[in-house]
Amino acid sequence: MIRTLLLLGATGDLARRFLLPALGALHAAGSLPEGFRVVGAARGELDNDGLEQLAGPHLPVNMLRYHAVELADPATIAAALGPTPEPVAIYLALPPGVFATTIESLGEICLPAGSLVAIEKPFGHDLESARSLNRLLAEAGIDAYRVDHVLGLDTVRNLVALRRDNPVLARIWNGESVEQVDILWEETLALEGRAGYYDHAGALRDVLQNHMLQLLGLVAMDPADDDSLHERKLEVLRSANATGSRRARYTAGRLADGREVTGYAHEEGVEPTRCTETFAEVLLELDARRWAGTRFVLRAGKALSKRRKLVLLRFRDRSELEIGIDGPEDIVLRLSGASADPVELRAHPPGTGLPVYAHVLLDVLRGTRALSASGDEAEQAWRIVSPVLEAWETGDVELEEYPAGSAGPQT
Repeated sequence: MIRTLLLLGATGDLARRFLLPALGALHAAGSLPEGFRVVGAARGELDNDGLEQLAGPHLPVNMLRYHAVELADPATIAAALGPTPEPVAIYLALPPGVFATTIESLGEICLPAGSLVAIEKPFGHDLESARSLNRLLAEAGIDAYRVDHVLGLDTVRNLVALRRDNPVLARIWNGESVEQVDILWEETLALEGRAGYYDHAGALRDVLQNHMLQLLGLVAMDPADDDSLHERKLEVLRSANATGSRRARYTAGRLADGREVTGYAHEEGVEPTRCTETFAEVLLELDARRWAGTRFVLRAGKALSKRRKLVLLRFRDRSELEIGIDGPEDIVLRLSGASADPVELRAHPPGTGLPVYAHVLLDVLRGTRALSASGDEAEQAWRIVSPVLEAWETGDVELEEYPAGSAGPQT
């Protein structure tokens, strides 16, 4: 197990809110190896006491060390690591715009064998940039771990087990029985001050191209164990093609929590002419015998009336299987029958009590890959959404509107 973690971007929001608390949870659970150390690094001047304050109560002082770095200067990164013959994990908790510079610098450092570099999403902003990043990693000789934290959710990991360990479901998990699969990532929150990032990303790049297509891979793949997950997911992504799409942005309205908000185009930091969408829907078909005749609907949106992050299988006999991803987290099977009221079977998947990034970090430190996306998966995901983005950029798909707090654009 890797015993040194270099956290680049240690003073940033991701490190403060998620990574350092996750490391603290792993420490409390006794899951970190003996002699484990965290080297926090960023551009700003900070001392070990400052890093301790950022980490709060999560980690013991003797586990922490801070070092100032310049991402374009390999010598400063090497100095932060110090001489070590053991493999290290380097986590890029950084803005996507500096990934390439950081990778180039890391390529000039002779990292110990077995080292791993974790790269946050978004991995590129289109197909060509994703390919460019993959080439850069290969040229630098870097073993990359492409983070998609949704794969670390207890509910998502239980989805794999649900499919693998239930032969009854296996017999009906196909196009002969399933008419439509909905994958939903619907939020009641609006922009919440994230214009600097979101207005350049939009709903499609923010969650649909990565989180939701990873969920598609897990839902539509043949049942698999951890050793074959990437191969099975990749088969699904290679078979997927977009057949239609919608895009929209919210106007002024009242959110589910009662707050009044202005329209997205008038939010501070938003450039209205960029036409960034806060709602995206993509229709997919899979060129796979298992899913002949099944339609896949991926829908993501902000400022909607209900928070729903789930997978919904709509069976041809009008039964439904709803699998909650991140609130509600129940598994609900509704069986249609002669009774006026459908039968419902409910189950709540067991959790570990660890935050999602604790699972991701543990996967990184162990040098395993179950909770990551491969380079091929990242490229295929961009291939799938490329024609959608092109249709939006040329205006072939109208930018619709919907009031904040509503169910979304009218059908």
